[in-house]
Amino acid sequence: MKVAVLGTGMVGQALAGKLAELGHAVTMGTRDPKATLARTAPDGMGTAPLKGFLDAHPQVKLATFADAAAGAELLVNATSGRGALEALQLAKEHLAGKVLIDISNPLDFSKGMPPTLTVCNTDSLGEQLQRAFPALKVVKTLNTVNAHLMVNPTALAGGAHTMFVCGDDAAAKQQVTGLLQRFGWTDVLDLGGIANARATEMYLATWVRLYGTLKTPMFSIKVVR
Repeated sequence: MKVAVLGTGMVGQALAGKLAELGHAVTMGTRDPKATLARTAPDGMGTAPLKGFLDAHPQVKLATFADAAAGAELLVNATSGRGALEALQLAKEHLAGKVLIDISNPLDFSKGMPPTLTVCNTDSLGEQLQRAFPALKVVKTLNTVNAHLMVNPTALAGGAHTMFVCGDDAAAKQQVTGLLQRFGWTDVLDLGGIANARATEMYLATWVRLYGTLKTPMFSIKVVR
């Protein structure tokens, strides 16, 4: 399958690497490929420049957001929350009918740590994306764990923890659940429609504080019933 991973940071690299490992044809999307390749310093999260990742994964391509989306059958939004709507707007002519796996969170670091949410309670970033691009089939998932666990859940507790999905299209959620299972997720819980992205995005307030207490991002949730 041809997959466009929109975003080139830590999350984008983790997803692109895993999808390529699974045999998918992966193109990463960015605003300006030349500028992205020219970067020589780590980004704000400490992620190494993309060129090193691409050198180690020669099968992964780099293109503009629009060109990456144009050739893709499946889209992954791995941009920052504040950049998600703009990135998809740049690719708007190539979105209709496609599934978008939305991993982003609406975090605002402008006032330091802990970050606040730019939207919560009565709306979510997942819903904003679905409203802005109604021809997309948005599925929210993977936003409750760090990038390493997204693609390697068995690295924690043998994989015995829960991943959530939500979205308005049942077939899209089924497709995404199948991909999560190939990543190693054995406990995938469907929360229902895309409005339930409010819950998983608001969990980030707890996630950040747990990170501060545990001093590691290697933790997750297990729903016991």
